[in-house]
Amino acid sequence: MELRVLRYFLAVASEGSVTGASNLLHVSQPALSKQIIMLEEELGCKLFVRRSHSVSLTEEGMLLRKRAEEILEMAARARSELSRSAGEIRGEIYIGGGETRGMRLVAKVVRELRREYPGVCCNIFSGNADDVMERMDKGLLDFGLIIQPADLSKYDSITLPDRDRWGVIMRKDSPLAAKKSIRRADLFGVPLILSRQIVRHTSSNGGLAEWFGAELGKFNFAATYNLIYNASVMAAEGVGYAVGLDGLADTGPNSEICFRPLAPKLESGMSLAWKKGRLFSKPAEAFLSRLRKYCGS
Repeated sequence: MELRVLRYFLAVASEGSVTGASNLLHVSQPALSKQIIMLEEELGCKLFVRRSHSVSLTEEGMLLRKRAEEILEMAARARSELSRSAGEIRGEIYIGGGETRGMRLVAKVVRELRREYPGVCCNIFSGNADDVMERMDKGLLDFGLIIQPADLSKYDSITLPDRDRWGVIMRKDSPLAAKKSIRRADLFGVPLILSRQIVRHTSSNGGLAEWFGAELGKFNFAATYNLIYNASVMAAEGVGYAVGLDGLADTGPNSEICFRPLAPKLESGMSLAWKKGRLFSKPAEAFLSRLRKYCGS
């Protein structure tokens, strides 16, 4: 399976037709069609449902698209890391994380690193802990910014100095906005917008599942979210009350939404994690070295 053929496959999947992909790739349509057929024969499955003027991915094609994207990303990283001169610190760092104040420290370190080594580029992947850990396991990320508590037994990690406070984002004209803090009983019967990690009872949920307790399933879930921005939009439109971290959504004087902290108070620390035994590129080594100084480790 050649990288070139995987690029052809992704182009056809993206364009939705062999004709469109051939124009994009500057490859003749018959040659492109032959390459796709040969790929299907090699894999022993159909990758596309073919119609008169378009194609769509089969279930097997969808799986290959995900894997092909990962393979090409890893290949690009390898080329970048191997092309630099000996002793030269330049290249890319791959960091994943959710929306958290801890990203400010990451950004500060990246800024300092780029001042000394302008050839360094930082790639940020936004996702929850499950998404980030999956990409770390596959070698697609150097580091993951994970909200505690989380099972980091298969990773090395350092704890960041920042802590995030949990609370509820709601419209300023909602009944609960009159309260200074929100207790669990206040949320019974009202539509909630929760992180999908909480609803799915995954281990990495910032301690929020414990705050809700054993009766979590009895609450009224109006929606789930992956990242808090879209949840705050849903809250602003009156879909429900979004439970999330402070300081990540616009709750200022001119905003139609506000934040009220949970009571009892719930805070979560943050860890920067990386896969045990991972061999870092020089930019990643330099990033981690500088971050350790801020964390006292």
